Order: sequence, then C-alpha cells, then structure tokens
Amino acid sequence: MNKIILILALALSLPLMSCSSITGSEDNKSSELVSDNKASDSEMAPEYLTYETFLEKVWNFEKNPQEWVYEGELPCVIDFYADWCKPCKMVAPIMDEMAKTYDGKVKIYKIDVDKEKKLAGVFGIRSIPSVLFAPKVGQPMMQAGALPKDQYIQIIESQLLKNTPESKQ
Repeated sequence: MNKIILILALALSLPLMSCSSITGSEDNKSSELVSDNKASDSEMAPEYLTYETFLEKVWNFEKNPQEWVYEGELPCVIDFYADWCKPCKMVAPIMDEMAKTYDGKVKIYKIDVDKEKKLAGVFGIRSIPSVLFAPKVGQPMMQAGALPKDQYIQIIESQLLKNTPESKQ
C-alpha cells in the first residue's frame, strides 16, 4: 500500500518538477558559458549529442524509421534538457555523477532541445527534463520530469543492467 501511495505521489508531482515548454528565452541561455566540446573535458562526463552523433551512436531513425535498432555498445541514458530549465539544472549533477558511477557500463548522453529541435521532435519531447533509458537489447523507455537520484539508479539497475554480463558477476 505504501508503494502505491509513493507511486501516486510521484506521478502527481512530476508536472511540478518539469518545464512544460521547450522554447527558452535567448536572454536566459547560459550555453555561451559552456564549451561546445563538453565531452572531451572528462572521460567520465556525460557526452553531448548532436543530430549526427545521435544517428551514429544511438538510433539511426533515417535508416530504420519504423524499428528501434540501438547502435550503441553499452546501454544508455539520454537527458533531454535546456540550459534555462531549473529542473534540468537539478538533474545535471545527478547525470554527472551517474557518468562516473556507471563508467564502462552505461553511457550517459545529453541533448540540448534548443539546439537539437529535430531530435526533440522525433521523441515528442513536450516537457523537460525528459530522460530516455535505452537498453542494449529491447525497447527504450522515456521518463518525463526530474526524479531523485535513487530512482534513476533503480531504473538503470533494473532496466538497463539486469541482463548484462556485468550484472551476473
């Protein structure tokens, strides 16, 4: 019964923990302060994807528009975010920590919905943050809204790592 109450409370609070518009004010954007080569700063930092790198590393929907064919070697988590979104800023340090924790087991990617509007459109992103969890085999799942760190860990452990060789050691 407590789990049901917790799930209901979480479901009702999600709209409060997300930005409902993915178009931000140019005045509020802080992207100029962050280098475009973010992934090279550290091996264990989230990697920022563009349209082209998404097609190469995650899913080439131009080649396989009707079928999810995961292109990566490791399962991945993709954080769809915007620099101006306060809940996205709350999730960012969690994603940074997850990149370190799951280095070599799960890839952590980030997609700026203001820069990559076409990718946001492909996934029907209407609320940010939205996080896509893609297992190496099987269908991905999308989670809208900011979650606590322990819930991201639970999803990664139960959905992305449950049937990998690493989880059996």
